[in-house]
Amino acid sequence: MQVAKSDPLTGAQIVMRALEEEGVDTVFGFPGGAVLFLYDALYACSSIRHILVRHEQGAAHAADAYARATGKPGVCFATSGPGATNLVTGITNAYMDSVPMVAFTGQVSLDLLGRDSFQEADITGITLPVTKHNFLVKDVGDLARIIHEAFHIASTGRPGPVLVDLPKDVTAAKADFVWPPKMQLPGYRVPKNGHGVNVPQWVEVLSRSERPVIYAGGGVITSGASSELLKLAEKCQIPVTTTLMGKGCFPEDHFLSLGMLGMHGTAYANYAVTNCDLLIALGARFDDRVTGSIASFAPQAQVIHVDIDPAEIGKNVLVQIPVVGDVRQVLATVLPALPELKHEAWLAQVEEWKKQYPLRYERSDTQIKPQQVIESISNLADDQTIVCTDVGQHQMWAAQYYRARRPRTFISSGGLGTMGFGLPAGIGAQVGRPEANVWVIAGDGSLQMTVQELATITQHDLPVKIAIIDNGYLGMVRQWQELFCEGRYSHTRITGPDYVKLAEAYGIPGYRIEDPGQVREALEQAKAMEGPVILDFVVCCEENVFPMVPPGGSLTEMLGNGR
Repeated sequence: MQVAKSDPLTGAQIVMRALEEEGVDTVFGFPGGAVLFLYDALYACSSIRHILVRHEQGAAHAADAYARATGKPGVCFATSGPGATNLVTGITNAYMDSVPMVAFTGQVSLDLLGRDSFQEADITGITLPVTKHNFLVKDVGDLARIIHEAFHIASTGRPGPVLVDLPKDVTAAKADFVWPPKMQLPGYRVPKNGHGVNVPQWVEVLSRSERPVIYAGGGVITSGASSELLKLAEKCQIPVTTTLMGKGCFPEDHFLSLGMLGMHGTAYANYAVTNCDLLIALGARFDDRVTGSIASFAPQAQVIHVDIDPAEIGKNVLVQIPVVGDVRQVLATVLPALPELKHEAWLAQVEEWKKQYPLRYERSDTQIKPQQVIESISNLADDQTIVCTDVGQHQMWAAQYYRARRPRTFISSGGLGTMGFGLPAGIGAQVGRPEANVWVIAGDGSLQMTVQELATITQHDLPVKIAIIDNGYLGMVRQWQELFCEGRYSHTRITGPDYVKLAEAYGIPGYRIEDPGQVREALEQAKAMEGPVILDFVVCCEENVFPMVPPGGSLTEMLGNGR
């Protein structure tokens, strides 16, 4: 910033100084009248990169994925009214998946609030249920403190989005920049070391268990507990299944990995959970896509549940050993006391299930199968490759057939299931991790929801590789219509543009692949190219995602190859 520290700053300049204090290097956003001064201050700020998106929803998703890829809070800007409301889906997505994000929105001037003024929206009221906290700044003298608190709240405890609403006259008013010397938030407490952790009890329960399973969620990645999780699994010889949010927290090529469990999880993971006598849940929330019927979920198991959010303990599943705390801190406390254990009979049973019910699909010489594309991307990926998915059938195939080996390398919309997430997520991941190969795996339906962000990729020269699983349907809905509506495909047939010409229109090389024999070669060529590439894989439109647990069913009542 070109402003002497002793000079009073405008509110907009205070925002920039505060972002610098927080270590922010990137903001995703879209300008407008209510944030005019904010963008003017940004123009003079050389330390913060701004990524101009084409729709505010893209800014929120990109900030979300930036946070997931880097571990740092994502930041986005939007103007008042429609600019702010366009962020809401992205904010909700981050809230559902516990992602640290700070969203700044412009607001009409204080004297115009509540008068239905041009481009006025009560964004703090609108986002109240989908933010961890939000602020309407009424005094420029409070601005630096509020921003410091916003970042602290967003990134501590169970992370989540925080919104800071900035009336235009507050961004124009002046005040001295005063950075709070310490954080003072009475009533906001973050559990760390594990309230309720009882090491002798863990030793006793684990030593008595004959069929333990670890169920690991996104909280393992958030807390940085992957190394401790690996030590626990190997020391006590316990198989590990992960949620969609937890993919990558445990290497999926490890012999103790069960892959994902739940509705579209592996059959062997579902059988293992159903038959285990001890379930160690780490940073996971027992959502309905995981448990199916609560009554039949892990019916023989004692449950240890470690979560930093006390509201999650016992919310969906009865827990015998609750621990409120940071997963890494808890495991670091417990691990030294645990004995080395063997569960040879149990692991032999798990191995038998793996052989009996592997993930499989019918290969074809004439049609590309979606699973083939995902498998090939997985085979080409190195440990640093990041995959961002959209939502639908391709997302579940990616969860099944892409083997994530490191945390923060598989980014997907879990809780909200937001179509349109994948492409802007790829932008955020690539900006946050420029050294990584970033792949977006999208459906032809979901890509069209935020396809305008191809212009963002071109403008900022981001080498994102995009693989479209093009089946001409809203595939997951079509699958449910086939299974539960007697094949009445009500409004799920979808047409799209010529993706090769669309890619060219945005200045991106595009290729259509229809021959199964050309899948690997196309992916290798795309990987070798320096810039972005779009690959339109025309796939078999009748292919379904199996195994599948019908909604509300037991984990052992699987359709498809889990039987």
